Amino acid sequence: MTAYPLNDHDTRPALVVVAHGSRDPRALGTVRRLLDRVRALRPGLPVHLGHIELNAPLLPDTLAELDAHGTGAAVLVPLLLSRGYHVKRDIPEMAAGARPHTRVAAPLGPHPLLVDALHARLTEAGWRTPADEATRRASGIVLAAAGSRDPESRTDTNRTARLLADRLGVPVIPAYASAAAPTVPDAVRALAARGRHRVAVASYFTAPGRFATECAAAAPGIASAPLGTHPAMAHLLLHRYDQSLGTSSTALMELASAS
Repeated sequence: MTAYPLNDHDTRPALVVVAHGSRDPRALGTVRRLLDRVRALRPGLPVHLGHIELNAPLLPDTLAELDAHGTGAAVLVPLLLSRGYHVKRDIPEMAAGARPHTRVAAPLGPHPLLVDALHARLTEAGWRTPADEATRRASGIVLAAAGSRDPESRTDTNRTARLLADRLGVPVIPAYASAAAPTVPDAVRALAARGRHRVAVASYFTAPGRFATECAAAAPGIASAPLGTHPAMAHLLLHRYDQSLGTSSTALMELASAS
């Protein structure tokens, strides 16, 4: 593992959460509150925010600020739910010219902690897993994601759908707001064609925004809120940070001790 140059104030690389950015003002507030949860879980760990686009601070500006304050190393954890162009190209290219030594962690998904958050958001919205077989056969979930042309992104979303289906005991069909098929209405129709008319939409978005709003509006009934500041999200960000440094059990041990 690469030896990191360290600053004078902390022996750990900084954690930089890399969000996409959104024109929806609710998104930035949500991400900031999520970072506050991360800081509360790991006091003393330097936690910073950088955006790919649309919101300040942009990632290159965050890295320049870290350099100005003598930070020698940072782990960039994408606040993204699957592999894709941003994880493979945008973030590494933005980090390439930075003076702090950086490494890019894996995206958040797929992971069982995301299923915890998805299940909790569905429950908050009113979803109840059917106890009787007849209702179960009439039920289904649409997992609404942003979408990507990258096949690995769809592979990751499909994996999350399977994990959620295993948790709920009903079919879960991935659907997309852009760049991939099916759309949420198409997925709802596909479930209806199988006799499943009790359908909820699980919002597979990290924060409120246009895509999340459009997907929720297409729901025939229950639509959950974005994952947002659910505690599992903060634990997962720390898990990806630890995993990148070869200490992947730390955040999960913290979660177990808090349970």
